[in-house]
Amino acid sequence: MKAVVAPSSDEVSTPPVGDRTGTRPPAWKPEGVPVRRRKRRRSGRRAALVQYWMFRAAVGICSMLPLAVAMRLGEAAAWLLYLFDLPHRRVGMANLAIAFPDRSPRARRRILRDSWLGIGRTAVECCHMRGLTPETVGRWVTVDDPAAWRHIVATEGNSGALILTGHFGNWELFAYASGLMGHPVHIVYRPLRNPFVDRFLDQVRRSAGSVTLRKGAGGTGLARALRSGALVVVANDQNSTRRTGVFADLFGLPASTNSGVARLAMRTGMPVFPAFLVRDGWRARHRVVIGSEVVLADTGNREADVIENTARFNRVLEQMIARYPDHWFWVHRRWKTRPPGEARFY
Repeated sequence: MKAVVAPSSDEVSTPPVGDRTGTRPPAWKPEGVPVRRRKRRRSGRRAALVQYWMFRAAVGICSMLPLAVAMRLGEAAAWLLYLFDLPHRRVGMANLAIAFPDRSPRARRRILRDSWLGIGRTAVECCHMRGLTPETVGRWVTVDDPAAWRHIVATEGNSGALILTGHFGNWELFAYASGLMGHPVHIVYRPLRNPFVDRFLDQVRRSAGSVTLRKGAGGTGLARALRSGALVVVANDQNSTRRTGVFADLFGLPASTNSGVARLAMRTGMPVFPAFLVRDGWRARHRVVIGSEVVLADTGNREADVIENTARFNRVLEQMIARYPDHWFWVHRRWKTRPPGEARFY
């Protein structure tokens, strides 16, 4: 135990130099941002820059390699992530147990593994897609039902349309190819934590003519887009907070889903068309699969209609996932937000 030494009478009675009142001057404090916080910001910025340049180096290497070779490397990297990223693997297996309770653990593991491999292919394709042109995009992307696509793009400049999709297949290529096909879209997206990577990806999206709108701050931009009759693409398949979401079933379990798409469609009267990009095999060949227009509920009870229409959107997504389970992003904590009183899954 450390001894506590009492001060002598001289130490108590004698004021410090320059202090005639007997009290010590207050410790100096820097104005504005505290030093520690400033240092954390600098170190955070440096870490973000290091991550960004590593990311750019990986993109550069992949884009220089032949696409077939790069895709095999992407699959290999994804396979390693599948093997060693145990936290995300646990999330994926928990999600698959919810979606496919009748399938064996082995079958679920196979879906999750194939989903990881698809993510590897998608990442490599995104490195190469900047080399696509309006003349060559057809080598990568075709439309499954040209008549349905013509029906959607006919709304452009008139009423506009909401295109409902998800983090399914190569969702980045979907919007990029649409722009090269002559029909640029407005994309609502969630910014990444790394601002440098986020800015780079935003530039890539815009290079094909897409207009990007940050999630949570795109209300004004969306209103302007709707007035101009734009095609607005929304991936509405991720967990939402209780503040912005409503609980609508997905695979028989309530999932907190952003209600903004339903509210926007109800307010504007814009038609809602499901559209997804489906990969053919393991190559860089994709089909745009378009579903029937989602008929919106309109009972006069606004909040009940919002929940019902959100549930209808979830059913569309559920049907596509059931058909192509390896295309979905299973490692997202989709059922994270629970109704009051329910236990958490993750």
